[in-house]
Amino acid sequence: MRRAPDYAVLSLALDYPSAETDAALESAQLPEPFGCFRRETRLAERQRRYVETFDLDRRTSLHLTWYLHGDTRKRGLALLRLKRLYAAAGLPLDAEELPDYLPLLLEFAALAPAGYGETLLLELRLPLELLRLRLAETQSPWACLLDALCGSLPRLAGPERDRLARLLAEGPPHEQVGLEPFAPPEVVPTGAHP
Repeated sequence: MRRAPDYAVLSLALDYPSAETDAALESAQLPEPFGCFRRETRLAERQRRYVETFDLDRRTSLHLTWYLHGDTRKRGLALLRLKRLYAAAGLPLDAEELPDYLPLLLEFAALAPAGYGETLLLELRLPLELLRLRLAETQSPWACLLDALCGSLPRLAGPERDRLARLLAEGPPHEQVGLEPFAPPEVVPTGAHP
């Protein structure tokens, strides 16, 4: 494993661009492709591109458990587990974001007791790699930030690589709970409404 990047800086760089994040990143060491983009692109344009990249395209979502569980009950359990992990480390959770939001996870990694953050990022290595690949594919200015993060973690091997290929091809799992009637149509009386 290579030297860990500055998680606090990555957290700010991957958060929604604002005058406040710009001020906080003013003297930060950022990978040059992103640093150049930040310096040379007006804030309003960076905000527009951020929304297009991370909010309007599910394939580049910053909510990492979605890649593994989609919108299923398992994702709800994964989110609950993250909330409990944050609480156990004594760190408050920003109520505006889900606990799997990458900038929040990176903030946790920066502030948590030694080992907590790294362990969590290793657990989420697969979705981090999926996000890295999608950002590289679209030549996003944020891709180099994921390159730096993933480059500090062990490479995927064996079954993880197979699962990565499957998720790239098929996407996250789906759940049909509540979408089907309780009984086949021939059993439901005509005119009956749920």
